[in-house]
Amino acid sequence: MAVLAPTDKRFRRAHVTPVAKRARMRVSLKRVAYVTALGAVLLYGAYRVAAFVLTTEELTVTRITISGNTRLSRGEIVSLLDGLSGRNMLLVSLEEWRQKVLASPWVEDAAIRRVLPDTVDVVIAERQPMGVGRIGDALYLLDQHARIIDEFGPNHAEFDLPLIDGLVAQRAATGEPVVDEGRAALAMRLLTSLQGRPDLAGRVSQVDVTDVRDAVVILKGDTALIRIGDDQFAERLQSYLDLASALREKVPQIDYVDLRFGERVYVKPQAQGLRAQRAQGGGE
Repeated sequence: MAVLAPTDKRFRRAHVTPVAKRARMRVSLKRVAYVTALGAVLLYGAYRVAAFVLTTEELTVTRITISGNTRLSRGEIVSLLDGLSGRNMLLVSLEEWRQKVLASPWVEDAAIRRVLPDTVDVVIAERQPMGVGRIGDALYLLDQHARIIDEFGPNHAEFDLPLIDGLVAQRAATGEPVVDEGRAALAMRLLTSLQGRPDLAGRVSQVDVTDVRDAVVILKGDTALIRIGDDQFAERLQSYLDLASALREKVPQIDYVDLRFGERVYVKPQAQGLRAQRAQGGGE
């Protein structure tokens, strides 16, 4: 008698053809080829764009606009930017050229920006001359921070600025005079406070800041030393102008007027005037 054994399905694997696996491999190869081709196209495109950017005349600096300058002429600023024209707009380092502009002693700050396709825009903030400082044996034009702009000379004749004395407190080891920061700050606070009173600012001839707590002012057409301390500058100068005629009637030759003590005003006659007063039976 014959016995039929059940079919073992585990042995049928060899008869299965892996069609799906081969299909997946073909798809993967096509995808790799596609990505490779696309990458090559993009790389070539980037190369052509870069080549265009580096060589096209459309992105070359051909125009420089300047604003904010008053003391400096356009020509002086353009000379600081010599070599900028003809550079590539996208590759030029604007900070490098900004530093060249800041090298001018008249420039407080500067901003430079690109205006595509071919323009560089330069905005200047100039230093503001506030006074003429006597430093050592020379005179210097000073800005609002008491920093030296330039040595004062005939080319600055258009500036009607007060002379500032007493700025130097000591000398460096080299023997060069050193400006004292406290004295310079006092001088600039005084002059800045008078900007709102051009009628007073225009009358100031000299300022002495030897005493950092007591600024001394001489007005145009006057010889009296006006001691106004370290604050309320405009108010005290106005007070002197209000009292000047009455003071001159009592003391024709005034050495100094001290206005630092509120309503109390102290007046010292000049030595010659004091002797004349005493000879006439007067007193200080």
